[in-house]
Amino acid sequence: MRGVVLCLLLACLCRPALASAETMRLVTGDDYAPFTGQQLSGGGLLTQVVQAALAQVEVKIELEWHPWNRGMQMTLKAEYDATFPYVYTDERGQNYLYSEPLAVIEQHLFSRAGEVYEVSDLAALTGKRLCYPLGWQLPAAIEQMIEQGLLTRHSPIGLPQCARLLLLNRDDVFVADGMIGAGALSQAGASPSQFHRSQSTFPSTSLHLLVSRQHPRAEKLIALFNRGLASLRTSNQYEQLVINYLNAQTGP
Repeated sequence: MRGVVLCLLLACLCRPALASAETMRLVTGDDYAPFTGQQLSGGGLLTQVVQAALAQVEVKIELEWHPWNRGMQMTLKAEYDATFPYVYTDERGQNYLYSEPLAVIEQHLFSRAGEVYEVSDLAALTGKRLCYPLGWQLPAAIEQMIEQGLLTRHSPIGLPQCARLLLLNRDDVFVADGMIGAGALSQAGASPSQFHRSQSTFPSTSLHLLVSRQHPRAEKLIALFNRGLASLRTSNQYEQLVINYLNAQTGP
């Protein structure tokens, strides 16, 4: 009898970290089309990627939506297991573990049609009004201009609001990945012909899933997610998921 009890105890101790809880509690923010959004199909492209990656390692998700800053702070306190999608910064790197990239993005300048600004000539933005949502990480060159007082930043809750504010002439420019910008225009009910998208781009960045370093299983959760994401990519399911999502947005 003692032998049976001992075997059962050892079996419990050797189980994977999530064997007793096959669900991860995640939080993300709204209005980040096409990557995340409550009104988007499946919660957005990267919401689907995260869910599919965890499904590869037999983990389900419970997803909640909060304003970006609040969700990140709640994740920092380990009230959620993880949040996504975020770019890397040194400050965040001190507080969070980062997953392998969910996606790589290239950011453009968006302005009103007829008002052309290029990343290769940022000096032309001096004195202008930048719209960039609260909680989003600015490109380093733009952040430096704001710190120097060369550019004024206005921070609404989402990018669709930025598109509307440009059309109302309350702001002059916003920064976004090509797909994100196009999604924001669509959500704002604006036509692409009303805007100019720069030909040049800022240095590419990547988006990640984050787990707080305060989380008692932080390293195990990141390793588990990375394993699922790698499996998703090597099986070509990642590429197919992206193709299916974009096809669904454009229609036949």
